[in-house]
Amino acid sequence: MKGQNEVVTAEKNSIHVVSDLLHKLTRWYELHRERELLAGMSDEALKDIGLSRADVEHEVVRPFWDDPMHK
Repeated sequence: MKGQNEVVTAEKNSIHVVSDLLHKLTRWYELHRERELLAGMSDEALKDIGLSRADVEHEVVRPFWDDPMHK
């Protein structure tokens, strides 16, 4: 039964890798979308949340894979 256990373990590892990849791609899309929304906010709205236009420009130019929360 050793061969069967190796197949099951390989399948679990494959599922885990696919799941992790899907999670990472979803997170990158979220970051991209959040940065787009942030860039579209008015100066007044940014002031309400304590950000300047310079803060937003700094955030918007970051690559999508640059996740400040490392999720």
